[in-house]
Amino acid sequence: MLSLTASELERYARHIVLRDVGGPGQQKLKAARVLVIGAGGLGAPVLQYLAAAGVGTIGIVDDDVVSLSNLQRQIIHDTEKLGEPKVASAAEAIARLNPNVRVVPHPTRISGQNAMALINDYHIVVDGSDNFATRYLVSDACFYAGRPLVTAAVGQFDGSVTLLKPFERDDEGNYINPTYRCLFPTRPEAGSIPTCTEAGVLGALTGLVGTLQALEVIKEIVGFGEGLVGRLLLADTLSMHFETIKYKRSKKNPLNGDNPRTWAEMLETEHG
Repeated sequence: MLSLTASELERYARHIVLRDVGGPGQQKLKAARVLVIGAGGLGAPVLQYLAAAGVGTIGIVDDDVVSLSNLQRQIIHDTEKLGEPKVASAAEAIARLNPNVRVVPHPTRISGQNAMALINDYHIVVDGSDNFATRYLVSDACFYAGRPLVTAAVGQFDGSVTLLKPFERDDEGNYINPTYRCLFPTRPEAGSIPTCTEAGVLGALTGLVGTLQALEVIKEIVGFGEGLVGRLLLADTLSMHFETIKYKRSKKNPLNGDNPRTWAEMLETEHG
């Protein structure tokens, strides 16, 4: 366990008095390494709340630069950072928020070629990407790397969040948890679903869903509450209605199903 300094004890005082977090939980947060895919609408609140919570090391993967149209929802960036790489802008904001946090910028796009190297260096992954190709890639790579993944998506006024730990087995060695491909067996064709650029997205919605992702990460690191494994949390902000649907492991899925494929096979057939 990493010890907490006097200033950290004061900074995290409201965590430390929580029975389910306390000093040991805060030490777990300090020792944790979290990789965040995307420093955009979802990634912005994820990064801010994980940094504020005292996660010791945060990696940020993003190859984009800050543009004016980002600022309606990507609140970790500001007008003075226009044209700056998002990983650099986010790192500067985190340093101002909590200098105890180590930020590792990865100014690149995650791909089949670098996914495993990036993910293996962290304890847990958060996917804040805005496209299905990346979501499937990240979820596949996290399965083979044995890393928990908190993944989310948003529409115009609705969003969803779930926690994936499909690498876990029972006492007899059998896989027990569903994969992303159990939830969404078929990847939508490119262009079949409008992007936020085409359809628009409510800025505050990404803050809500990204904050839920951060909360799920903190729960997973500290070890309290019930995670969203096998459950998809749905938020409809037009009616302000929340519901949770359950989903199960499918034996047909190519990761931990009856006919599993290797990472090399998935790269060749899915992520080449």
